[in-house]
Amino acid sequence: MSTKIMFMASSLSQARPLTCAAAGGLFSGRLGPQPPDLIKWVKREGGFVHQAVKVAQQLDGLGLIATAEIPKGSDLIVLPEHIPLRFEASEADSEKGSYSSLIKLAQHIPEELWAMKLGLKLLQERAKKGSFWWPYISNLPETYSVPIFFQGEDIKNLQYAPLLSQVNKRCRFLLDFDKAVKNEIENLRSEDHPFGGQDVDTSALGWAMSAVSSRAFRLHGNKRPDGSHINVPMMLPLIDMCNHSFNPNAEIVQEQDTANGRMLVKVTAGIQIKRDDLLLLNYGNLNNDLFLLDYGFVIPSNPYDCVELKYDSALLDAASMAAGISSPNFSSPLPWQQQILSQLNLHGEDAQLKISLGGTELVDGRLLAALRVILSNDKEAVQKHDLTTLRSLSAEAPLGISNEVAALRTIIALCVIALGHFPTKLMEDESLLKQSVSASTALAIQFRIQKKALIIDAMRDLTMRVKSLSSKESVTF
Repeated sequence: MSTKIMFMASSLSQARPLTCAAAGGLFSGRLGPQPPDLIKWVKREGGFVHQAVKVAQQLDGLGLIATAEIPKGSDLIVLPEHIPLRFEASEADSEKGSYSSLIKLAQHIPEELWAMKLGLKLLQERAKKGSFWWPYISNLPETYSVPIFFQGEDIKNLQYAPLLSQVNKRCRFLLDFDKAVKNEIENLRSEDHPFGGQDVDTSALGWAMSAVSSRAFRLHGNKRPDGSHINVPMMLPLIDMCNHSFNPNAEIVQEQDTANGRMLVKVTAGIQIKRDDLLLLNYGNLNNDLFLLDYGFVIPSNPYDCVELKYDSALLDAASMAAGISSPNFSSPLPWQQQILSQLNLHGEDAQLKISLGGTELVDGRLLAALRVILSNDKEAVQKHDLTTLRSLSAEAPLGISNEVAALRTIIALCVIALGHFPTKLMEDESLLKQSVSASTALAIQFRIQKKALIIDAMRDLTMRVKSLSSKESVTF
């Protein structure tokens, strides 16, 4: 059963309550009723903003746009060291009342949910009257379109078990962390309360974690004794209004201010930017699972998207038989085959059985190597090749054409099985999108459409390879 967070609707006032309104649509208003001009604030605090850079309302929210041509290499935004919002705890900080409480709360958070740690600092500054960062915080969205805010039915609408698992994991964490927060701050003195005496609930925690996961960047923090830098998540006012693209026109750089030696965070033009172009950064070469979980959007035809599967011997036997391969032995590999599977980390107690289709490889190299090896009875032929060759799809038929055709047909059958696990078909989803559905329902449908399209594209590619190989085999004979 899906876990979801319940929200209490509330209006924002000068007291800045930390309870957030439920997300009613894909695009949200800003947190403050009349937020100040962020460009003016950055400049007033010693930062720099190129005169041609302006905040503009886009179809999918606020973004930054060039109002005139900007040459390559130009500084677009420069933030001095004190403007980024970060949460770095030192021994000295642990002695300060409210900050000490924040550090103790952060100890409950697993490293993989690092966004919640900085989220605690964000909530503290949101609650604080006269916070230095309030001009920035008041410009943040009031709600986010990430799946932890979906209604239960829309979580189910994702139809993809790996993502459902991650959504439920985050929701369960927030519910448990809410209890931990209440226990930690229940009997604190008012001066030690990390949120100015205000109650914090799951919706506030979810808002803060989503604000950070969708906007923060991991940059260099303080230096270690060996001269290397600690990677620290930071929220970068104004910079975080840049939209995402795999072909960005801007990039983030850090450099020392020659005047005082302090670190500057800059966005520079990576190419010549034309008038009316959006400023675009690459958030990372991520799959759609992470884009939806952390940022609340899905990228059509994402070249880094993939479908996660499990290496399961019984499933592979069934797929091979469905592909017309007689007597597959995935369930009972020979000792020499087991040895190679162990080298691929697909056999043994600590085996990593998660494999994938799609992405830059098309077929997970470990899966391809395993199929080639298990579907071959020629030990000597297999041992002539190293694992790198056996894992490579570009290494055409290293164990012979018939072996390669059998391996690829097995993968195609796996694709058919994977498609069958979705309750709806692609055409049904496309039809649903044309109807009047909520923004979160539309996002869920778009997500699963991309997964299904990826599988179908993989099948099409692999089928063409099989046809090509089969024609070569025919010519040979």
